[in-house]
Amino acid sequence: MENQNDGRLPLLGMSLTELQSLTARMGEAKFRGQQLADWLYKRQVTEFSQMANLPAPFRARLQEQYTVGRELPLSSVTSKDGTRKYLFPAGSARTIETAMIPDADRRTLCISCQVGCRMGCAFCATGKQPWGGNLSTQSIVNQTISVDESSSLTNIVLMGMGEPMDNIDSVLAALTVLTAPWGLAMSPRRITVSTVGLKAGLQRFLNESECHLAVSLHTPFDDERDELMPANHAFRIEELLSLLRRYNWWGQRKLSFEYVVLARQNDTPRHAEALAQLLRGIPCLVNLIGYHPHPASPFQRPSQVTLIQMRDHLNDLGINTTIRTSRGMDIGAACGLLSRTQRIP
Repeated sequence: MENQNDGRLPLLGMSLTELQSLTARMGEAKFRGQQLADWLYKRQVTEFSQMANLPAPFRARLQEQYTVGRELPLSSVTSKDGTRKYLFPAGSARTIETAMIPDADRRTLCISCQVGCRMGCAFCATGKQPWGGNLSTQSIVNQTISVDESSSLTNIVLMGMGEPMDNIDSVLAALTVLTAPWGLAMSPRRITVSTVGLKAGLQRFLNESECHLAVSLHTPFDDERDELMPANHAFRIEELLSLLRRYNWWGQRKLSFEYVVLARQNDTPRHAEALAQLLRGIPCLVNLIGYHPHPASPFQRPSQVTLIQMRDHLNDLGINTTIRTSRGMDIGAACGLLSRTQRIP
């Protein structure tokens, strides 16, 4: 693998237009940009020497000025349920985590978009680690094509470390690479992006992407959400729902609400009834997620009976609700547990 820290820019993550502009600046024909895109995203090579249809002098000049941009995982660990967690380098001697979740014929990759997270949600392990900055488009795309299961992935979720709407430029650019015909050509209906609800980034995402949206809600009451999720101070629940109601969720694009259930905190019939009232008229799915305790948090996991009662109550009130199965808990890969402070020697 090439040295990623020697000042050369990575090609991975660039759009077709950017690659064509690059080849033009280097005095090459426009079609060379398409060839580069094919090698990066279709054939997913790791070295310029593998780009056999490019002239050797051009490959040599590329080698001098750029890197391919591929970075393999530093390590991985597999859960007893088949979930696999990967550790990737993230610059400045920091690392990020990526989780692959198998389920029957599905292979879902949960990718990260930041090193840490600035949202400070009270129950989440990622936000407890030092902030390390936004990931580049290259780093986001690299997670997708550098895991062992890359060729068999069926779905991608941006629900790993970080808040996608807080890194919206890189996230939208990565989504373009993932879905464009010249890129990985995945259907946007196979990709879900999660958010706590940052207004500016969310508006851009809704207008510029066709991928599914998952909103982390966790309580129907602003005062409680203020405590659990500080981002709520800037964008209240009713404002968030008012924005979402402007868009069409009746077609193929789907909207879901993630609801981490905290024992004796947000799991009462009062919460279910207020939530149903808030979401009435919005075609959506509510995912109940039993909290995954970690040492830095005071919260506890609810009983399975409580989860089932809350699910059934919401369904009786007309809100399509499921309980998300916890995966990878034994390797710290479950929802809210991704957290990496390890530094590369």
